[in-house]
Amino acid sequence: MQTDLARRFAEYAVNLQFSDLSKAAVHETKRRFIDSFATAVGAMDADAYAIAKKCALRVSATKPASVLGGGQSSPEWATFVNGLLIRYLDYNDTYLSLEPAHPSDNLAAVLSVGEMVGANGQELITAAVLAYEIQCRLCDAASLRKHGVDHVTYGAISSCIAACKLMKLDVTRTVHAIGLAGVCNVALRQTRAGELSMWKGCAFANAARNGVFAALLAAEGMTGPAPIFEGELGIMKLVTRTPFTVAELGGKGRDFMINGTYIKFWPAEYHSQSAIDAAVQLRPQVGDVRNVKSIDIHTFDAAVDIIGKDPEKWRPKTRETADHSLPYCTAVALADGDVTLTQFEPNRFTDQALLDLVAKVKLHRDAALSARYPVGIPNRLTITMNDGKQFVNEVEFPRGHAKNPMTDAEVEHKFRTLVEPRYGKERAGQILKACWEIEQTGDAGKLIHMFNQ
Repeated sequence: MQTDLARRFAEYAVNLQFSDLSKAAVHETKRRFIDSFATAVGAMDADAYAIAKKCALRVSATKPASVLGGGQSSPEWATFVNGLLIRYLDYNDTYLSLEPAHPSDNLAAVLSVGEMVGANGQELITAAVLAYEIQCRLCDAASLRKHGVDHVTYGAISSCIAACKLMKLDVTRTVHAIGLAGVCNVALRQTRAGELSMWKGCAFANAARNGVFAALLAAEGMTGPAPIFEGELGIMKLVTRTPFTVAELGGKGRDFMINGTYIKFWPAEYHSQSAIDAAVQLRPQVGDVRNVKSIDIHTFDAAVDIIGKDPEKWRPKTRETADHSLPYCTAVALADGDVTLTQFEPNRFTDQALLDLVAKVKLHRDAALSARYPVGIPNRLTITMNDGKQFVNEVEFPRGHAKNPMTDAEVEHKFRTLVEPRYGKERAGQILKACWEIEQTGDAGKLIHMFNQ
């Protein structure tokens, strides 16, 4: 009789050891911690962070966890605040499959629970690899967004399993925790429709918070519904609406999923990365963008459906909408020759001259390009000038993609660019050193304490 999926995940989690991890997986995990800390620090001026931190600091715990930027709260509240920071700029890593995801969102749970239990660096790395493995395998198994369900639904489960691993729960309690996390954390994709709000950057943080909550309950003996995936009213029946299988999990000679995830080169939704890349390459040829007559983007279905179908994408009123707008991201890349955090400041995305350029963007679904997704994210730009000249460029694997990865030096540069303005060059260097040597630390809390202000 086939083992149900929750038990299979639980057995895998309990048995996975640091010694099972490949050198490549350990190295990629260090890069993800560096990248995630960078994106978190870059978001510390966000109003959403101030709101969440204010709420979190009202809560105390007998075994607290630290909030990035200073202060402590309960592990689940710390997970929410730190997860919000990691995700808020839409600059953290990505995985594309039947369901897209940002698997470094799981690291907030890993850090908070790791601090709570006094985990060492090897245990942090193992839990991180585990979370990536579970979430990415679920993303490979079945789509959520085609049913109007948000990708963070899988994240409650992956964060929960990572928390269970760090808490050293046995198979039975881990299965109960998965049931608790899965049954009550089905998130609506309205989060990413129309004009986007602060919640876009908070949704996974909330899922991870609830995943930690489920693990804490299970640790004390709370039982959860089962089988959560295959049950008559379970995830396969009501959420994915189709039975699915999960491929063999990493280890024993099989690659770990973390090795196939992508670090972002630009702070924008991932499906726009290749269009940004193409526009930046064309910028020197185009010259003065006031002479542009039209910008045609031939693209794949997922890009249109996620960041190109709503009219708000052509006149964004929030940062969250701007960084999830294929027309805006492409136009601003062409106009400015780069995309940084500056391009998502209100005075930039409301600039009338820039909006006039955005209005010249037209999106075209291209079946041939859709067929190449999600292995690649092909965007082809055709820029027509007022004098009739045309410039064409297509990019499929933008910088940072698993098939065009950023170097360690580029990841460090991204980190320093976001961290040094707040913490200074010396502290940034100390944090980088600690991340590269994370497996040697005996106390996970020391890493996050380096971000106290």
